[in-house]
Amino acid sequence: MTAPLKHSSAITVDVALGDRAYDIVIGRGVLQSLGQRVAALRPGVRTAIVTDRTVAKHWLEPTERSLAEASIPTSRVIVEEGEISKTYAGLEKVSEALIAAKIERNDLVIALGGGVVGDLAGFAAAILRRGVDFVQVPTSLLAQVDSSVGGKTGINSPQGKNLLGAFHQPVLVIADTSVLDTLSPRQFRAGYAEVAKYGVLGDQAFFTWLEANHADIFSGGAAREHAIATSCRAKAAIVSRDERENGERALLNLGHTFGHALEAATGFSDRLFHGEGVAIGMVLAAEFSARLGMISAADAARVEHHLASVGLPTHLQDIAGFAQEGLADADALMALMAQDKKVKRGRLTFILLQAIGRAVVANDVEPALVRDFLQQKLTG
Repeated sequence: MTAPLKHSSAITVDVALGDRAYDIVIGRGVLQSLGQRVAALRPGVRTAIVTDRTVAKHWLEPTERSLAEASIPTSRVIVEEGEISKTYAGLEKVSEALIAAKIERNDLVIALGGGVVGDLAGFAAAILRRGVDFVQVPTSLLAQVDSSVGGKTGINSPQGKNLLGAFHQPVLVIADTSVLDTLSPRQFRAGYAEVAKYGVLGDQAFFTWLEANHADIFSGGAAREHAIATSCRAKAAIVSRDERENGERALLNLGHTFGHALEAATGFSDRLFHGEGVAIGMVLAAEFSARLGMISAADAARVEHHLASVGLPTHLQDIAGFAQEGLADADALMALMAQDKKVKRGRLTFILLQAIGRAVVANDVEPALVRDFLQQKLTG
């Protein structure tokens, strides 16, 4: 597997869902084409852009300009940055603003932002007038390779991550890789965890390629588009086969059962970004798989080494304020994992590894084994 030697023209990835199929358009500068693409998709449409304050400073005006050049009227809804907006109160704010903007069923909501904005705006669109279509314009690496694709929308409950939501597919995804240049190094690293996830769960060759080419991805070279397109193709293929996570799509949650519990334990705060929680969760999943004899300790160490080499946290002790209540308590973490969406009749489900590039859904994992494993990790 090799990356192109120079930046190519836009790459289009099809999400094959029959009459609800849509394109993911990937490339530097493709945001400029948003208005033209929306006009072709929905002639005469009106739009409302949902974004956060930080993204608005950089990308709201270029987005509005692209729509204006295509004679598409639009309004704006600006929310606070971060998980604080992915709440009941945040959903109310966005929903009421869309109603006030007179967005109708045949109009479009545009989610301009990272995973939080995409989840929040998508959920508001799903319930507005019993369903309004929306476009994803992801501005973080994590959103471009993961949360903007596949139709998962929602908000958090105080009791857990993404416990309220709906499957609501976008009608278009515009992934402009140039917008990633404005991300902080920490934000970019957090998104990279989801890129690495695709290699770990289903493509050993891609993981090996990432080990050799991650520096070019971080520096903004041609490897960046290649990595994003490869990740999107992997997710699109799985979503097209299992849209509502009745089977294979659960594999995309590799690292998330542990990771979501850690996010909840840190109060969905900047102490732990989502991708950072996934990175730690992937290492825990790999090490737990090794503990169960499913993979070798060397393979588990290889996953940990790669994530650590790009600067991601890989151990529980790497989390800011680790000693605070809730993080150093195995029983508290187990209680949070019990609220995971994949729990069925109280039994834990984990995504574990049989090899790098081969993940499996493990139902009915014995809680005592998980607790003992966590306790060891907390003390080690």
